[in-house]
Amino acid sequence: MLLATLVAFVLRRRLRSEETKPILDNLSARIKAWWVMVIALGGALLAGRNAVIALFALVSFAALREFITLTPTRRADHGALLLSFFVAVPLQYGLIWDDWYGLFSILIPVYAFLILPITAVIFADSKHFLARTSETQWGLMISVYCISHVPALLNLNIPGYQGRGALLMVFFLIVVQSSDVLQYVCGKLFGRHKIAPEVSPSKTVEGFAGGVACATALGASLWRITPFNPLQAAGMALIITLMGFLGGLVMSAIKRDRGVKDWGNLIEGHGGMLDRLDSVAFSAPIFFHVTRYFFTP
Repeated sequence: MLLATLVAFVLRRRLRSEETKPILDNLSARIKAWWVMVIALGGALLAGRNAVIALFALVSFAALREFITLTPTRRADHGALLLSFFVAVPLQYGLIWDDWYGLFSILIPVYAFLILPITAVIFADSKHFLARTSETQWGLMISVYCISHVPALLNLNIPGYQGRGALLMVFFLIVVQSSDVLQYVCGKLFGRHKIAPEVSPSKTVEGFAGGVACATALGASLWRITPFNPLQAAGMALIITLMGFLGGLVMSAIKRDRGVKDWGNLIEGHGGMLDRLDSVAFSAPIFFHVTRYFFTP
């Protein structure tokens, strides 16, 4: 972060043309936002496990709000939305706090999946019923269930690694977020061939390959803070980066379908909360369950 801040400062001093000003202003805004996010996460980690869980509960609430804002709803959906925001969110994170894996893992994909349409159908409004209920379920899965797997990493009981779950979470977040940044940088430097022009015009084959390779190497270099050996850390980083990239494409497709560029404007230079967490949402559950399956008793 200090290096990025210094580079941005030097570039703003040396490149003062009107052509480069918007790009540098956006870069500076992104770095300032990153400082805020890093400080918030760092403060939560220092405050302890409960603070981390509370932070991600707030993040999920904000992300769900962004998702629902971009989906059309009717009065009959209000009951399901109230359950989503004020029951499902606190209950999901309460189960992480209680370390109740059995219910945490099925609360939303099973119970919420069934209860939400039941709640909506009580109002006897069948217009676009399938689309409306599906959108609410999708919002809950992406914004709450998937993202909640990040603080759930703190609960993994890995032999010889007890009490170090925060480092595992840091490893995951560094890899997934650096992959996004490195794909962007490689795309700007070397990008020639669009990988999905109708979905995300800014993503290129060169950016994808370069970003994934660099982030995988970064993950391998961080193996000492994980329960993995260097090869395992590289494999985990590769899984994280691939799922993060594919998640970004899926979320971009939803935005294109809704006719918007960003999910919101909560984070200056980044867009909304979901713009920053789209790759996290798709990679966190896979990383959590692969780690739990292969590295816990």
